[in-house]
Amino acid sequence: MDAQELYDRMKKVQEAKGYYFNKDKERTFELLEALLVNKARCGYMGCPCRLLADDRDADRDIICPCVYSVPDIEEFGSCYCNLYVSSDWNEGKIAHEYVPERRPPDKMPF
Repeated sequence: MDAQELYDRMKKVQEAKGYYFNKDKERTFELLEALLVNKARCGYMGCPCRLLADDRDADRDIICPCVYSVPDIEEFGSCYCNLYVSSDWNEGKIAHEYVPERRPPDKMPF
């Protein structure tokens, strides 16, 4: 699978839920490529913006879309890595604020 195929598949699923890819296609495709790298390396599509433990159980909360993406999008209009956003975020109706890390420190592999 390549990034375009992943984009097409994920777009249908996520847009039905009200989540959209960042309209910055270059950024979006960089993140999708990183997801594919993580899948090849670890066997699952862990968040491209976080350090993976290379242990599916330990990383379950950050398999894309991560469990933190919904509250991030609700509060900030974007997930942590800006892959998934709200329509208001994409349309510039809300500020593009920094999204703080929600993942608890005890879940991080360092």
